[in-house]
This record gives sequence, C-alpha cells and structure tokens, in this order.
Amino acid sequence: MRSDVLIQISNRIKERRREMNITVQELSLRANVSKGLISQIENSRTIPSLIVLIDIIKALEIDLNSFFKDIRSKDSQSPVIIKRRAEYDHFEKEHAEGFLYQRVFTQSFTASTVDIVILELEPNAQRPLVQTEAFEYKFILQGKIEYQFNEEKYVLNQGDSMLFDGRIPHTPRNLGRQTARMLVVYFFEEKN
Repeated sequence: MRSDVLIQISNRIKERRREMNITVQELSLRANVSKGLISQIENSRTIPSLIVLIDIIKALEIDLNSFFKDIRSKDSQSPVIIKRRAEYDHFEKEHAEGFLYQRVFTQSFTASTVDIVILELEPNAQRPLVQTEAFEYKFILQGKIEYQFNEEKYVLNQGDSMLFDGRIPHTPRNLGRQTARMLVVYFFEEKN
C-alpha cells in the first residue's frame, strides 16, 4: 500500500474515533484488536490486513463506501482537484471550545519548498497561460474567479479551493467587478 494512501486511511480512522468521542482502548475493544495495533495504524506505522481494517471501519460505524470515498493514490488523481466549500472536512484537533478546523486538502509531496502569497486580481487583469515548476494550491478569499487550463475552464467562488500541477498551462480571470483575492501556496519540489 502506498504511503500516501496509508496516511489518508490513518487520518480517517483517527478523526472518526475522535468524532465518536471514544478512546483508542474503546475502539480496540469494539474491533477486537489490540490497543497497540490501533495506535500504530492511527500513526501510520503499520498497514492493517483487510479483515482488520474492515473490523475497525465497522467498529467506527461507517459505511465502507463512505470510508474509502476520495481516498486515492497521488498517481491516480486528476491533474486538477477542485474542492467546494461544502466539501471541506470538519474535525476537532484537540478538546477546546471555539476552535473550528476544516481540512481543505491533504496531499503527499516529496521534499519541497513552500511559498505562500496573497494574489489580488483587478477586474480587467489579463495574462497569457503560464507554467510554474510547482504544485499550486488556491483558496478564494473574495470574488469569483475562472481558471483556465489549456482548453478546460473552472469557476471558483469565495471559499472554494483548488490544487493542481503548475506545469499545466494555466491562468486566472476575475469574473467580478471588484478586486478578487486568493491565498496561493506554491509547493516547489526539490530536484535530486
């Protein structure tokens, strides 16, 4: 099993257990496995057998199809991933009131440099299609933006986000009459 898939499975188990407000010990009893095995799985240190994984998923009271929905190897993903605001996963990171976490994307990358910027687009801003040597994550802070990738076009609204390989020719266009703003995170892979 690929490490990126293992991490996604581990995170999903841990998050669901916390949502149910049960301990590692309680989950181990429900799934009829050791507490140590649950801990190793949640921390991506071991790969469970299919039978054990199914028992854990059942103990977490999740439908198998729901559990595996959106879990993919990075090799099998579309070159452009759009996530709408309504699709963000809500989770609790620690027991604290007033803290709302929303997992927007989880994506495995090799060793990389991260560059984080705010991009503002004036209503008539234009540029040709460009390429960058980075994976790009965009979160729309304000406005409505159309992103063009070669012949494909996607419309993103405030709160939507997108992840793509910047080597695909692309450009944004502000569809509104006011300045649009987005958070941009570039992941530059280190060359070997």
